[in-house]
Amino acid sequence: MRPTILAIESSCDETSAAVISNGKVLNNIVASQNEHHKYGGVVPELASRAHQRQIVDVVEEAMHLANIVNENLDAIAFTRGPGLMGSLLVGVSFAKGMAVSLDIPLIEVNHMQAHILAHFIPTGQDTVKPSFPFLCLTVSGGHTQLVVVRDYLEMDIIGQTQDDAVGEAFDKAAKIMDLPYPGGPLIDRYAAEGNPNKFKFPDTDMPALDFSFSGIKTAFLYFIRDNKEKDPGFIENNLKDICASLQYKLVGMLMNRLEKASVQTGIKQIAIAGGVSANTGLRMELARRGKMLGWQTFIPEFQYCTDNAAMIAMAAHFKYLKGDFAGMDCAPLPNLNFDSEG
Repeated sequence: MRPTILAIESSCDETSAAVISNGKVLNNIVASQNEHHKYGGVVPELASRAHQRQIVDVVEEAMHLANIVNENLDAIAFTRGPGLMGSLLVGVSFAKGMAVSLDIPLIEVNHMQAHILAHFIPTGQDTVKPSFPFLCLTVSGGHTQLVVVRDYLEMDIIGQTQDDAVGEAFDKAAKIMDLPYPGGPLIDRYAAEGNPNKFKFPDTDMPALDFSFSGIKTAFLYFIRDNKEKDPGFIENNLKDICASLQYKLVGMLMNRLEKASVQTGIKQIAIAGGVSANTGLRMELARRGKMLGWQTFIPEFQYCTDNAAMIAMAAHFKYLKGDFAGMDCAPLPNLNFDSEG
């Protein structure tokens, strides 16, 4: 069976489309939204309107670059959730309309599972892929999860954040320092030139394998406030060291839980996924601990870390082979989790 699938991703502020054929991703078109920069974060209504403007052009470009026509498609895939309701609705509606017009199946995809399955996107290189079971730390703006991946479509969350995600902590800290949105990548860039031991931030003690980042976010707010009262130029004079110290703490919190999960499960096939997996500090620490602890580590290519339709296409490929199709009554689920599909 050699399915050709058009995949659509519209969960937040990236409009993306990709075509996959016989398990090979032929392209990955991503249209970013610049409307949100001046607001310091994603504005849901603006995001949904931008998706409406961009989705036709993005899909047409993906189809054109794949050199296929509508009649070549075997299915249409879309992100069902999690994400912003208005944004998801654009992608779901477009996918339904196209599937009905072509009389082909629909495939719903869980955005967070797709981040994990990005590891299986063929890259044209002899890259080793994870073998099952493997342990994946999935980190994004809205989620922080530890997942045991038993098969392509069989995954169990064994730990997750109980409040804010680590991506939120990066972005909120950047906003506190008046850095432009999106601030997480800027912190990463400045951290590369700073001293990670210059400033100390508190850990959050959570039971089992769960995370919490609200405490460090609050501590950082007070840290900046108190130091600016003493020195109005504190941020400007110490920006690189502040970023390096904060990133060191956040990465350490992630990696300590990941190491604990590896010990508890006995799994040494270790992966990271999601937008924050593009963070160079996290990548370097994963490599360091992997070498020290005897892990075999896996990280998707940069282009497949942030929100993109290639990962949706990869997940859809496996669901197509399983015959796992969605009905026309399938609705977006902004809070979709691993247990609420179907």
